Amino acid sequence: MDFKFFKKSLPTLIFLLVFSAVAIPVFYHLLKVDKKLKIYNPADVNPNLVDVTLKHIRKNHTISDFELINQNGEIITNNNYKDKIYVADFFFTRCQTICIAMAYNMSELQEFYKQDDDIMFLSHSVTPTIDSVSVLKEYAERKGVIDAKWNVTTGSKKHIYELARKSYFAVLEGGDGGENDFIHTEQFVLIDKERRIRGFYDGTEKEDMVKLKKDVALLKEEYTRE
Repeated sequence: MDFKFFKKSLPTLIFLLVFSAVAIPVFYHLLKVDKKLKIYNPADVNPNLVDVTLKHIRKNHTISDFELINQNGEIITNNNYKDKIYVADFFFTRCQTICIAMAYNMSELQEFYKQDDDIMFLSHSVTPTIDSVSVLKEYAERKGVIDAKWNVTTGSKKHIYELARKSYFAVLEGGDGGENDFIHTEQFVLIDKERRIRGFYDGTEKEDMVKLKKDVALLKEEYTRE
């Protein structure tokens, strides 16, 4: 190799190496799009699931304040879930169909996130007059509910049904939460730390539980980047 040519080319080679070391990460950062979970508002959801009074809302939807009673007879409010990511569902203890698979999958999720203080679970009874505190306590013990992770709740039927329809968009059927009203849904709903809906999942399907775990990981990454 001609030493003079090499000597002349050396600055150019150094420049190219330095430029590549700086430019490639910059271009990668510019091209890389951080994947974020969708934030669901009423206008984004199947219209059949949304109360007519909310269908026009396109932003800033959050889960309403709530007050429920858990398996230990304790009052549970939205403050118990402050700064938490949680999964909500609607069930009843006497259910012998979809609730069996839902309870199993929720238990599996609880075990998976057992050591993760960011993640909690909230189950609402749709037959609250039957599912008293003592009934819920027995149910919770059978299902292996960890009190600090998972609240299995009863309360005012009107309140619970309004949450299902106007906050979580979990059910298709309309109703007023009265004596003859009844809802039955397999929906799991993922809620972020700002009380926003970030995903819907079929609580009876293993594939959806895999997706839910992936979505929770994405959601946790969002908070890490902030």
